[in-house]
Amino acid sequence: MTRQIPLDSAERADDPERDRARDDGTREIAPDLAYRRLAIVNVVFVGVPGAGDRPSDRPSDRQWVLIDAGVMGTAGLIARAAEERFGPDSRPAAIVMTHGHFDHVGALEELAERWEAPVYAHGLEHPYLDGRASYPPPDPSVGGGLMSLMAPLYPRGPVNVGGRLRPLPEDGSVPGMPGWRWLATPGHSPGHVSFWRAADRTLIAGDAFITTRQESAYAVAVQDPEMHGPPMYYTTDWAKARDSVALLAGLEPELVVTGHGPAMRGSGMRAALHDLARDFERIAVPAHGTYVDSPARAEDGSAYRPP
Repeated sequence: MTRQIPLDSAERADDPERDRARDDGTREIAPDLAYRRLAIVNVVFVGVPGAGDRPSDRPSDRQWVLIDAGVMGTAGLIARAAEERFGPDSRPAAIVMTHGHFDHVGALEELAERWEAPVYAHGLEHPYLDGRASYPPPDPSVGGGLMSLMAPLYPRGPVNVGGRLRPLPEDGSVPGMPGWRWLATPGHSPGHVSFWRAADRTLIAGDAFITTRQESAYAVAVQDPEMHGPPMYYTTDWAKARDSVALLAGLEPELVVTGHGPAMRGSGMRAALHDLARDFERIAVPAHGTYVDSPARAEDGSAYRPP
């Protein structure tokens, strides 16, 4: 399969020279926003650097938020990056989840316990996060790359952080993230959410759309930027995925960071996102596949399998 919509590398949102000088293991894309790539996936840090090292008249920690928790075995990497960015012994106000696929929850149980942090997710994702249900099987027949072919080997969950799990507030606010709103963006998973800050038009999109071809091991390795629909092998409701991309394109974001691929900014990124939304069926949806004609949905229970 060819690349979906190429993006200009000049519109990458990170600054490699500045990141090397800062040397905290993250890629900073705004004064209070950074991400770290962990093998095949990104985690996002929301908060001002040094937020855990405040004067004595303010709490010494709980001044930042982690979005998603990477792949298994990365808890130490995430914790060290947080310490470098926010200060020694600094804990997040919350861990907030876009969704619960294996590459986003790998270190969740360990980090939630280490930091004694609440975990927030959409209610439709809770069965995957409290031990009740696994995801439907991935579809290795779509996408045409090694990552797709290997998909049956990926863990389907569940993890269990039930003692710390909380629903995202019904008013759309995001705990620990003033000025941000959560948006329901299902399709890739039943309870997938994205995060939007209108003040500077910044979008944390999770896997609603991504900026690399996640089905290909080569593309994952080199990270050439492209506007891409959600990872094909794990997307179980393509109609809802289409509607979610249309919703996010309509926001006209200036800066986006996704679950996979480099963060991007600017008019070229927006144009590509509109192209993806307009021609989603042709560009993003596989011609054939398990979930193309038979989606797995929360409404009929088919999105939830016994653990």
